[in-house]
Amino acid sequence: MSIPRTLIFAYLPLAVGISAISLFVWSSVCPCDRSPGFFLLGESVTEPVEDWSFANNTPLCQLQVWAGLRPHSINLNCMATDEGELFLSCSVCASKYWAQHVGESESGVLKLGDRVYPVSVNREEISERLDKAWRARVLKLQTHGGGPYNPVPALDAERPDHWWSFHVISRVVS
Repeated sequence: MSIPRTLIFAYLPLAVGISAISLFVWSSVCPCDRSPGFFLLGESVTEPVEDWSFANNTPLCQLQVWAGLRPHSINLNCMATDEGELFLSCSVCASKYWAQHVGESESGVLKLGDRVYPVSVNREEISERLDKAWRARVLKLQTHGGGPYNPVPALDAERPDHWWSFHVISRVVS
């Protein structure tokens, strides 16, 4: 039994409308917990950020990168060092979908609270800088850690080999 073409074309605008509304709701609400989202929405910040220390007042950051032809956003730990440098935390990152789409100086959007910042993201691979980022993570999680996905580490916790970090730099958009 086939469906008449007139019936298909009659319901096509409804299906497109429902899809568009669903995409808007998904973009407005997610990323949620461990489920990825789409576009990050919020008040756009255009001035460059030199000192990211305020990021330590927010439990989680949201990062949007491009995964092929579509945006992909996720929740993750972000932490600022004493010098105000911002890093992203990623455990067992080799298996993470989003991390595979971060190239050198990858353009992205970072959301902290209700504000979105244009950023460049680079994987950090220098051991001393990874240690500095790890220390900032441990300190931040003393306040904002807890729960099954974000436990509070011991103050003397050592950086595991499977832990990656990404350095975040403010990007000026003209």
